[in-house]
Amino acid sequence: MVTYTLIGVCCAVFLLGPASGLGVPHGTDGDLLLAQNAYFERWGVVPEELWHGSPERLVTPLTALFVHGNWLHLLGNMLFLHVFGAMAEERMGRASFALFYLAAGVLALLGYAAAHADSGRTLVGASGAISGVLGAFLCLFPRARVTSLFPFLFFLPLRFPAWAVLLFWFALQWLAARGAGDRPGVAYLAHVVGFALGFLYAWARYRCAARVKDTAASGDGPRPPR
Repeated sequence: MVTYTLIGVCCAVFLLGPASGLGVPHGTDGDLLLAQNAYFERWGVVPEELWHGSPERLVTPLTALFVHGNWLHLLGNMLFLHVFGAMAEERMGRASFALFYLAAGVLALLGYAAAHADSGRTLVGASGAISGVLGAFLCLFPRARVTSLFPFLFFLPLRFPAWAVLLFWFALQWLAARGAGDRPGVAYLAHVVGFALGFLYAWARYRCAARVKDTAASGDGPRPPR
């Protein structure tokens, strides 16, 4: 499945790169930190360089999707992709899901870069693409039940409808994006853009198409005599 292939590729890239801290060639302490910064700047999206730098920077919205900043960043993203990706892939089909995932991720990063065109901050991670998957999942499977852990509920594993979990998650991202700007930390705006694009794509591709097909089918039937 494409979902598990993406998880495998992201994990392999992380383990082989300096961000994992496991690679001996990258050194330790200060040398490791320099290697990590150079790695992120090479493969990540830097908005001011994307719009005003060399043409080779135009590929970074794609490469950045497979680079993660630390273990928590990687594991959190892969958990969300594992939970929500398989069902979305089954509904869309492998090829369509792969293209959708990459497009949502690239457009989410471009959306952030456009809003902060003069920022020198480096963006890495699959969060924008996975946010697109979440948005599509909300549209395709709103009544599916997912297991969630909430800190204010003492991390008890509870099952809620997908629409409740995902709308709550989106609201948190929206509120955080309004106050985050381009400060270091999580690129919440990329999450918001990816989620919105994923939902709109699934709605237009599957919900609207199904309604049009149903309308056409009902119009082909025999008409009652007047």
